[in-house]
Amino acid sequence: QVQVVESGGGLVRPGQSLRLSCEAPTHLFSLLHMVWYRQSPGNQREQVAGIHGDGRAHYADSIKGRFTISRDNDRKTVYLDLNDLRVEDTAVYSCNSDPVVLRAGQGTQVTVSS
Repeated sequence: QVQVVESGGGLVRPGQSLRLSCEAPTHLFSLLHMVWYRQSPGNQREQVAGIHGDGRAHYADSIKGRFTISRDNDRKTVYLDLNDLRVEDTAVYSCNSDPVVLRAGQGTQVTVSS
């Protein structure tokens, strides 16, 4: 089973930006609805954004206007651009397909702190 690999997290200050990447090396990638999630300690996992194979995207209200999801089907990668980061965006960010057909990765930690 193909495993996703997330990367791009880090420690940033409020207002800064990051680009997260999620590689899913499956020949089915262009057909998959890919979703980014995040989870912080003590909170339930939250669906942040998703993108269908045709590029249609959707976002959680909590991040709308600040985060942008995109995909490169040739690279079998989905991206999440995080702009104007806030302390409350601190979480482990992960991705997978919906429905889930890929093995979960380790996620990538995003920490926003002054």
